[in-house]
Amino acid sequence: MARDVAEALAWGQPVVALESTLIAHGLPQPDNLALAYELESIVRAEGGVPATVGMIAGEPVVGLTDAELERIATGAEIPKLSLRDLAPAGARGSDGATTVASTAFLASRVGIRLFATGGLGGVHREARETWDESADLATLGRTPMGIVCAGVKSILDVGATLERLETLSVTVIGYRTDRFPGFYLSDSGFTIDWSVDSPRAAADVINAQIHDGAVVIANPVAAADQLDPDLHWRVLNDGLATVREQGIRGKAITPFLLDYLRIHTGGASVQVNLTLIRNNARLAAQIAAALAPGSATPA
Repeated sequence: MARDVAEALAWGQPVVALESTLIAHGLPQPDNLALAYELESIVRAEGGVPATVGMIAGEPVVGLTDAELERIATGAEIPKLSLRDLAPAGARGSDGATTVASTAFLASRVGIRLFATGGLGGVHREARETWDESADLATLGRTPMGIVCAGVKSILDVGATLERLETLSVTVIGYRTDRFPGFYLSDSGFTIDWSVDSPRAAADVINAQIHDGAVVIANPVAAADQLDPDLHWRVLNDGLATVREQGIRGKAITPFLLDYLRIHTGGASVQVNLTLIRNNARLAAQIAAALAPGSATPA
């Protein structure tokens, strides 16, 4: 664990975990490294300490240094490490980028209570036949962590994902909304039972959690910043048809569809992604400040 992260936790200061998969796989170079630095700066601007999580030479690191961030951002073929991958990658002495599941697990192990990400993994379409479900969901069911996200990516089965979160006893609250966001869209078409209207209220829910499960704070992208809904559904449906025609399966589906959206929206999907992850880092830092003893409470 980085010294500044350890000191912040020891003194009860706000700390926000950030994942590294976005750095290694989410954007091309050099934009990926610039975003990593920007997200950490956003957390600092709100009075928090950023803790980007990754693996360096087989060692899980909570709080990557600038040099380590650059190593993840520029390395050739950096593997994406979910929770199950940490042991073999560690044994091999590998570098690696952590997913939502592994980031939440590692951050929680050192006492971090807030994590900002873009969107959760979830149940894939046609999961009745493939049983394809992200490890994020089961991990959140046993990890005491507040996670600020913009819902789940609309390429997934949003309704089934919400059902699984309920089954796994993961608390889901909307931030100033009673509609579950759809990542690129401010409204996925599904409702949320509970909502809060301030960082303090979100912190109160995290403090009131009495079992070892996550609290998902669903923070929608503003309607003015979302991807045009008609364009979104048209391109997504075309992409799904292409997946079926080409027989794309398993882990290859998500990166294919995300790239398909990027190409066929003229890069607009990437801009929405950048907007929402910045918003989530800011809100997570505000909630972390509300949780931290002695910190000024955001309105």
